[in-house]
Amino acid sequence: MQYSKLFLNKLIEEGDYSALARYNVSLDDMHNDIDRNTYRFIEQYAQENGGKTPSYAVVADSVEGFEYIPEVSDSYAYLSRQIKDFTAQKSVVDWFESGEFERKLNELGGQEFVNNWLPTALESVRIRTSVRDEMGTDVKKDIDKFLDEYERRKRGESFRIWKSRFAAIGEYMSGNLYVVYGKSGRGKSIITLEDALYAAMQGANVLIWSLEMPWFELMVRAYVSLSEEIGITTTSTDKIGIEALEGLNLDLTAGFDAHDLQRGKLSEDFEKAFKTFVRGLDTFVEGSIVVRSVDDEEFNDRSIRAIYADIDKLEADYVVIDPFYYLEYEKNTSRTTGGDAANTSSKLRALCGRKDVVVVAITQAEETKEDENEDGQRELELPKREDVTKTKQLLQDAYQLIGVDTNWREGRGIVGVMKGRSGGEGNVTEFMYIPQIGIVKPMGLGEKALKGFDF
Repeated sequence: MQYSKLFLNKLIEEGDYSALARYNVSLDDMHNDIDRNTYRFIEQYAQENGGKTPSYAVVADSVEGFEYIPEVSDSYAYLSRQIKDFTAQKSVVDWFESGEFERKLNELGGQEFVNNWLPTALESVRIRTSVRDEMGTDVKKDIDKFLDEYERRKRGESFRIWKSRFAAIGEYMSGNLYVVYGKSGRGKSIITLEDALYAAMQGANVLIWSLEMPWFELMVRAYVSLSEEIGITTTSTDKIGIEALEGLNLDLTAGFDAHDLQRGKLSEDFEKAFKTFVRGLDTFVEGSIVVRSVDDEEFNDRSIRAIYADIDKLEADYVVIDPFYYLEYEKNTSRTTGGDAANTSSKLRALCGRKDVVVVAITQAEETKEDENEDGQRELELPKREDVTKTKQLLQDAYQLIGVDTNWREGRGIVGVMKGRSGGEGNVTEFMYIPQIGIVKPMGLGEKALKGFDF
């Protein structure tokens, strides 16, 4: 019996598009082309028509091979249980047929496979094939559910935390959307990359959607930052060309020079050192870092749906979208100005919870008048909450709104929390900002070296 076909026919007849969400029936539960095409058409129609469900006639005219089954009397709950049962069976069979089961067993060994990979994989199937029989969580009745989740969190099993380099931010908690914003050219991408690399060093699988910067340029930034982390070389404040630092003659750890690396102009000794360095990244980067960039030929789908697929494929824990406004926006079902961007932001927020990942989205701040002191130097100033551009929905959806400002001429910057759902608003961290050689370092980490360093 083709239960997915019966389910789709029932919701079309009853005009009940929300049944898909209520009973957790997704595209992954459609196991033939006709059902998949029917599901996609129903979704697209609903998005374009304010959540309404198409009629039988429209579906039959639009989906080749669609079979009309009138008056399906079985309940949604029964049909969805049968659908999920078959999906669970198919998921397990696919492990064996694809060779993934055997490959993971050989790769991880018996104990690691049984104790870690298999329970996680089975839990993933359980979540995807669960049927929602009840709506929401009852504060009075679901006490055991809460206590079970509390114990999982106590054991560090339910969610993950990745520390930030910057005390103002503190940490990134899985399941939440973080928004980084600032004026053009003020280091938003660099600050975000610093924390993404730091998460990878803590063991996170990091996915970076670089929608503006070519892959080579981004990887140059990553390698320069990581090489500074291990102190690949040293330099002096008098040699880095920043007027505010001249005369201090302080030694600083540094990475490879980004300009030389970008142009393929490393000296012979540094080139040898660089090749040795990149081949040894596994020794201090516990996780992984995968970059999908604007100039990748196969990177054509930049939708929320594609982010879901990439997270699953890479088992990503930490996702960077740089910038948000270059995503393919979801359709504007509200018919309001800016509704497409707002809808995309809302779906990105939902993705965080459903996939239990950290998502960091970068956007712009309004270009406002800047204050200068009597010497003509620009004062560092974090953007205001209302300066978020492209969509105000990002501000609403963000667990934490993070403002950035830098002044490369003075080699310094600030980062601060402009909105924090769990507090932290007003926290600011000042840092050294010399990204050309990988120095993006909070002042607190270099106080001894910078004694007498008056900004």
